Amino acid sequence: MKVVVIGALGKVAQLLVPLLADGGAGPAADVVGVVRKEEQVDRVADLGGDPLLLDVENAGTEEMARAFAGADAVVWAAGAGGGDPDRTYAVDRDAAIRSMDAAAQAGVRRYLIVSWIGSVPDHGVPEDNSFFPYADAKLAADDHLRTTDLDWTILGPGSLTDGPPTGKIRVLADGETVERGAPSEVPRADVAQVAAAALRIDETIGKFVRFTTGDETIPAALRHLR
Repeated sequence: MKVVVIGALGKVAQLLVPLLADGGAGPAADVVGVVRKEEQVDRVADLGGDPLLLDVENAGTEEMARAFAGADAVVWAAGAGGGDPDRTYAVDRDAAIRSMDAAAQAGVRRYLIVSWIGSVPDHGVPEDNSFFPYADAKLAADDHLRTTDLDWTILGPGSLTDGPPTGKIRVLADGETVERGAPSEVPRADVAQVAAAALRIDETIGKFVRFTTGDETIPAALRHLR
């Protein structure tokens, strides 16, 4: 499997790239790690990926499609990082959508995006909240992905932590909400494991997988999706 990971030096992607390249989540994959700065190239190679310099914020669909040629899967793990609403929309919505269209154009069937657990129409984030542009942008990108013919998966992890991996998650049922104050955290290391496993588990295709830390092993949880 050849996997293009966009945003290869993000906190989740830095864990995902070696996991895929080393075969820690199944057969080893050829991983192309997309970064936007020349000084980041060597860091991708250190993780076991083949670096690709591409500024997805400004790259058009055609340029992305050329970059994705020959890949079996694309993983969107990039993000603007908050702060500037305009850039949040430019990256988390517009660039993400272009990457989906580019994957389809390049003949890549599998597409996985890392979103968040609250990416639903009634997410409840007020428009005057600084988090609203992110929530709005992610929802727009997720909704666009649902309209494509790609074999897509949307991952919706809970609040991210830097704790050690547990290898176990709890998948929320459709329509289930996370009550305020209820445990909703999940280590980034587990999110990386979920992403790696989801690429190889067909039950995740066409699913929005919302999850927190739990008691079921990651492969079992993904195979039991309804």
